[in-house]
Amino acid sequence: MSIITISSREFNQDVGKAKHAALAGPVFITDRGQLAHVLLSVEEYEKITATQQSIVDLLAMPEASDIEFEPPRVKGDLYKSEDFS
Repeated sequence: MSIITISSREFNQDVGKAKHAALAGPVFITDRGQLAHVLLSVEEYEKITATQQSIVDLLAMPEASDIEFEPPRVKGDLYKSEDFS
């Protein structure tokens, strides 16, 4: 996999060249010398995103339904009022 970096000016002048380069690997596009965008082929994008779970799926934890948990009851006041005068 090759990684190519081009300026936004070069990208605008030859989009076809950037698209062709993206088939071989990511193309980083700079704006005023700073990395601003990445051009990927659809196949590479799908590879990257297909393996990631959403945060909702990660937090759901269906395997945790077997865990018994009974939090202890709090006795007394949960908070104490403070006098700021």
